[in-house]
Amino acid sequence: MVWPQNYDPLGNPALSTLVAALPVIALLVAIAVFQMPVHRAALLGLGLALAVAIGIFHMPAGAAAASAVYGGAFGLFPIGWIILNVIFFYQITVDRGLFATLRESLARVTPDPRVQLVLIAFAFGAFLEGLAGFGAPVAITGAILIQLGFRPLTASCLALLANTAPVAFGSVGIPIVTLEQVTGLDARTLSVMVGRQLPFFSVLIPFWLIAAYGGWRALRGAWPAALAAGLAFAIPQALVSNLHGPWLVDCVAGACSIGSLIVLLRLWRPRDDWQPAEAIAAPPASGIAPTRARTFRAWLPWAVLSGCILLWGLPDFGVWLNHVFGPQYAMPGLNGLVQRVPPVALAGAKPEGVIFRLNLLSATGSAILLAAIIVALALRYSPREFCRLYLRTIWRVRWSLVTIAAMLALGNVTKYSGTDATLGLALARTGWFYPFFGTMLGWLGVALTGSDTASNVLFGSLQKITAGQLGLSPILMGAANSSGGVMGKMIDAQSIVVASTATQCYGQEGAILRRVFWHSLALVTLVGVLVMLQAYVWPFSLLVPKS
Repeated sequence: MVWPQNYDPLGNPALSTLVAALPVIALLVAIAVFQMPVHRAALLGLGLALAVAIGIFHMPAGAAAASAVYGGAFGLFPIGWIILNVIFFYQITVDRGLFATLRESLARVTPDPRVQLVLIAFAFGAFLEGLAGFGAPVAITGAILIQLGFRPLTASCLALLANTAPVAFGSVGIPIVTLEQVTGLDARTLSVMVGRQLPFFSVLIPFWLIAAYGGWRALRGAWPAALAAGLAFAIPQALVSNLHGPWLVDCVAGACSIGSLIVLLRLWRPRDDWQPAEAIAAPPASGIAPTRARTFRAWLPWAVLSGCILLWGLPDFGVWLNHVFGPQYAMPGLNGLVQRVPPVALAGAKPEGVIFRLNLLSATGSAILLAAIIVALALRYSPREFCRLYLRTIWRVRWSLVTIAAMLALGNVTKYSGTDATLGLALARTGWFYPFFGTMLGWLGVALTGSDTASNVLFGSLQKITAGQLGLSPILMGAANSSGGVMGKMIDAQSIVVASTATQCYGQEGAILRRVFWHSLALVTLVGVLVMLQAYVWPFSLLVPKS
């Protein structure tokens, strides 16, 4: 029997919204205020979400349990699969001393930590976001920053802050393509609109990164690097998204940003005497000047990793791998049994289809594992060494995997119980101010689910329906959901756990959240202001394409 969602079970929109928000509020307070271990906070939030779903929103207990199981399974695969193999790959290079050489080679390119931050966290991270997403850029760049001498907590926060402007076009454009599937709006037109919103912030983020790291004095001495990286990313981002589509935006723009910094550093170096407030804690140098062969050997694993991820990102290759092995399973007790209703969905919409895809071969985590195997063979790891290191990595990330599974379970319970829609409808009642609060809705979606793609699935249809009711452009508000969502990426528990695991500061998730939250809120506020201008004010309104 199909269960229709009820978005106001208490007959009072304000009270229903407050109750719907309880699991999220409890989760954030437990982490940020009481400093509860994040895996326990996630389990607490999940328990509250199930209680609210069953006890208040009257979701059938079996469906609620199935949604939690489905979310937990998705948390472990493909997301946990990516994290496990990224950390394993990183550990292989550390054990053979390659990371020390990598650090020395980067220090020769630029010894200035401000420029290193922009080059690695922003430019290289954006390139990785275009290939993989799902936390891989944060994990990889955070690990590299530590090897460059950044403190683990600082590396975590800065990697999260940098992983914003590229996210809407991440994983070969999946968030935009998914938004098309949910709303029926054209993906190329949505790409055009997002490409007329995020480039402003692509220029801003490198400046913001340096200022967040070292303050205004640090920025005064390194602004040319921020400007070069930001413009070299923003201009291709705007051009590719408007002239081609969402698929290759981050790969092209990220490569251009990296190239621009390398060229700039041949002509300019920071000449001020700025030093970071917290001392750089770089590991001791090897004492041997890195030869060209050693440097090539240190960078080769990362070239192999990028090549594998790029190959896996090709649509035809992914389709072929799924054809070889990519079984799909309808989730029992949930598939086709939950019905979204107006105003969140159109009247007569089909019940929610819930399919778990065990695409083991085509998953990005499998590409990372293949890269790790290739590198291990090249470094002459024995099978025993390889297996021992892999088991050690599993033990190291065990609580991270529990946390991610619990967080995705919580997110799916909120989705299928309709509590997410109750929160969204509260923002949708803001009338003339909806362009601003609709942008905040995308931010909320990513904060809840950990994914811009998932946020577009949750709220894309609501954005289109509300925009039509208020006389706004559905293209503008659909794009705003994705553009606003990217600023929530740094505060979702999934991303924070990825960062803390990769940078070896597990247990400090509360500190990370406290440090990045206000950056996230300030940036999404700026996106909301831009969307308001595009909705109502000439000449910004000229940037909105026709639906």
